[in-house]
Amino acid sequence: MLTDMLQLLPTTLIDGLVLGLIYASIALGYTMVYGVLGMINFAHSEVFMVGAIVAIEVLVYGLAGTGLHPLIQLMAAVVVGGLAAGFLAVAIERVAYRPLRARKAPRLVPLITTIGVSLFLQDSVRFIESLFGQFIRPFPAFSFFNREIVLSDTVFISNRTLTIVTLAVALLAGLYHMVHRTRLGKAIRAVALDQKTSQLMGINVNRVIAATFFIGGVAGGVAGVLYALQFGRMDPFAGFIPGIKAFTAAVLGGIGSIEGAVLGGLLLGIIEVVLGTYIPMVTNNAIGSEYKDIIAFSILILILIFRPNGLVGRAYAEKV
Repeated sequence: MLTDMLQLLPTTLIDGLVLGLIYASIALGYTMVYGVLGMINFAHSEVFMVGAIVAIEVLVYGLAGTGLHPLIQLMAAVVVGGLAAGFLAVAIERVAYRPLRARKAPRLVPLITTIGVSLFLQDSVRFIESLFGQFIRPFPAFSFFNREIVLSDTVFISNRTLTIVTLAVALLAGLYHMVHRTRLGKAIRAVALDQKTSQLMGINVNRVIAATFFIGGVAGGVAGVLYALQFGRMDPFAGFIPGIKAFTAAVLGGIGSIEGAVLGGLLLGIIEVVLGTYIPMVTNNAIGSEYKDIIAFSILILILIFRPNGLVGRAYAEKV
């Protein structure tokens, strides 16, 4: 058994890295909005879902039969899906969240509103997709992404894995650069620190908040496309579980911290895949891989008992 476990370890870690990068990409939307507004946007999981479905529609109806290389088709779908998710996030902020901020609503009200927006988006997409008789949207099959690079007798890396890792790392690196090296990023960090003082310094707070939602939405939409590429399908309710996992990753690393979101996503993805692979082997299938979520969330609870602000998070003062 030990030999089999060691042989599976490299592939298991690679799969965990892929899943962790997807979780990290989704978690960025949660952590950016929380960092600026102190609000948990549970509708972000549906923004993630919409970005993926729009990208699949582009591949199926817009690019099918064009003869373009699969990578070019995927990049076009990623751009369209990411932009669609970004504009949807801005629309949600403008219609559902900004009026509550203007009226200085209690903190519980925006939280309940995000849940309502989430349910509204789920059923809206379900209604629209049902008009075309396609409740479940399979990701188009490209043989290119199934080709494998042989590293050893037991280690194979597919083009799908390389593509997901490359795009996710580029997304995370680009976002980090934007937040820490650009004028917009400086404005976002200023608004996150103190909105009133930022206004006195000439920063348009509403515009910065809208930009934050847009950037987080784009990251969620791109992550949705990568998730659909990895697992081969998407449906109106498919964003809920990855969204909860990504929120867990953000809390695990330290919500409000981009570095924490990345660290939490990677840790959660690796833990989930490793446990899902080895638990059935160790217990002789007495405990199935479905128990990996219980153990992963138990680890989260233990970490938060000793590190309430997450692994790299800092304590934030209550915003009033």
